[in-house]
Amino acid sequence: MATHAPGPADSSSVAAPDRVAALAARFAAVRAHSALLSAPLSAEDAMVQSMEDASPAKWHLAHTTWFFERFVLGRDAGYRPVDPAWDYLFNSYYQSVGPMHARPRRGLISRPDLAQVRDYRAQIDERMRALLRSGDLDSARLDILELGLHHEQQHQELLLTDIKHAFWSNPLAPAYHDVAPDPAGASAPLRWVTRDESICTIGHPAWPGTGAFAYDNESPPHRVLVPAHALASRPVTNAEYRAFIDDGGYRSAALWLSAGWTRVQAEDWRHPLYWDDACDREFTLAGWRDIDLHAPVCHLSYYEADACARWAGARLPTEFEWEQAAAGLAVDGRFSDDGALHPRAAPTGAGLQQMFGDVWEWTSSAYTAYPGYRPLAGALGEYNGKFMDAQWVLRGGSCATPRGHVRATYRNFFPSDARWQFAGLRLAKDSA
Repeated sequence: MATHAPGPADSSSVAAPDRVAALAARFAAVRAHSALLSAPLSAEDAMVQSMEDASPAKWHLAHTTWFFERFVLGRDAGYRPVDPAWDYLFNSYYQSVGPMHARPRRGLISRPDLAQVRDYRAQIDERMRALLRSGDLDSARLDILELGLHHEQQHQELLLTDIKHAFWSNPLAPAYHDVAPDPAGASAPLRWVTRDESICTIGHPAWPGTGAFAYDNESPPHRVLVPAHALASRPVTNAEYRAFIDDGGYRSAALWLSAGWTRVQAEDWRHPLYWDDACDREFTLAGWRDIDLHAPVCHLSYYEADACARWAGARLPTEFEWEQAAAGLAVDGRFSDDGALHPRAAPTGAGLQQMFGDVWEWTSSAYTAYPGYRPLAGALGEYNGKFMDAQWVLRGGSCATPRGHVRATYRNFFPSDARWQFAGLRLAKDSA
């Protein structure tokens, strides 16, 4: 392991004690939440990798720990890693810090075992606590610590979505947890919320140095012309998506992008991932359940979301339309902290519903850099920028996202065919 990892900034200024205390408390909470999420898993569960896009739960636990060891603790010239060989095993994609084990083969890492990984987490947690108690922390190292906490929250969501796919792939269809389904109830009626043409400011001030955390791909703020349009008051429901299916949505090539139609044919898509062929039941983290027709549909690819919007005589919103609408709204919804780990029906009420939590919402915006974008300095510049290729932006968070992790400017991104995330859609349309 290298003894110095470049970060967002290099500074020798000693950090303010109140910031150190706040980050120490947050570090303890985030690390404890990862332990809580992984607690229901056996060693065998935690090693499963059900597809190339997913990672074993054990790897998520180790990789997020490696991040703090490599980029925070490893800044000390005399730092000695727990096991130098793990630098290769638990690096994800940071080419500038060295080689890494191939992503599709993470399920072959039987050693270290789960107990060793949990011991690794405990050792790094203690070293981090000692570092935080030392008072010898500059603002640059605290910036990396803060980034690492948000990085771990991203992996908390991936741990859940990846184990859901693994359990669904198991013929026994085991449940991750036992939570009662939401009580039956009608969803809020779909209404259209219109906006006139306007110029609005999109994006977040560059971090660090601005006080509030945001990823580099959310900056810099810039002005965008947003044409007149209307947004649906809530996401598309399972009942509405079922109507798309019943009307031949998966059999009508005219509704699909060319590559999407090819994928539908090649993989025989007939409904969202995790639905049964009768479209009556869906696999959840609590096992097989009857589909709640009033809840938002989820586990859709971009292709499916786009085709459904076309069928409805609408389209997907741009990320700028979405962010303009979300700006100023409370970040309130169903998140992973609530424990249900499944979307629920939209509440009744005026205005826009479920902009945050429940399901990620596909947009029609390609994941590209904002004008004037600058990645973080050093190795952490690989975090976001190099993935700005052939992916689409999703907004808002999901029922598997940790509360407090998202904001109106947050830009998630996945390729067109990704289905294993809690991704749905909100309709949009042009208005005169």
